[in-house]
Amino acid sequence: MFRAGVTATLRTEFDIVGQGADVDGSIAMIARTKPDVVLLDVHVPGGAGGGGAEILLKSKAYSPASAFLALSVSDAPQDVGAVIRAGARGYVTKTITGADLISSIKQVHEGYAVFSPKLAGFVLSAFQGAAGADAVGAGFGAGLGMAGTGGANRYPSHDEELDRLSRREQDVMRLIARGYTYKEVAAELFISVKTVETHMSAVLRKLQLSNRTELTRWAADRRIV
Repeated sequence: MFRAGVTATLRTEFDIVGQGADVDGSIAMIARTKPDVVLLDVHVPGGAGGGGAEILLKSKAYSPASAFLALSVSDAPQDVGAVIRAGARGYVTKTITGADLISSIKQVHEGYAVFSPKLAGFVLSAFQGAAGADAVGAGFGAGLGMAGTGGANRYPSHDEELDRLSRREQDVMRLIARGYTYKEVAAELFISVKTVETHMSAVLRKLQLSNRTELTRWAADRRIV
């Protein structure tokens, strides 16, 4: 039922070329249709028990150009890590809205890494090494490298445009670019929503950008999200 609802939502923007209910059926579908983007659940029955990660790993040889976006009810680190290590370009949870899911699929197709706001900070910390040299952190680095991040995700040593922003404006910019709402940014930084709006207006003005979509791409180009 959930898959039927997702399919109905996506048909307004995309051609749905196939579906799979289990690991083996999904791999066969991907090999046959070679889709641009595969929307992948993490917990898929069948196969050797590896779920979405197994589908991704076994499908690469059949459709190397396909981009994979995980869509799951789970936000457990081990589930996120498994599909990112396997090469997924993003991971969003099933609380996502239809419009945001459509946007996420388009971004993944364009080569961007996409994560739900509550996962973005965790993924970025692991990727930057803030979580230590554990296996999950190393796996995130490998997965994000495949997502077109170029193997680096830190502020450049000097960037004239970035230098226009105050430290607080940079904090707001980074969270907004990752997909946080104004309310979530306010909670994260312990400031009011009104203050977030003020900083965001200043960021867009200083960077000469029109909206948060342009901001996300600006930040992604500099590998700072």
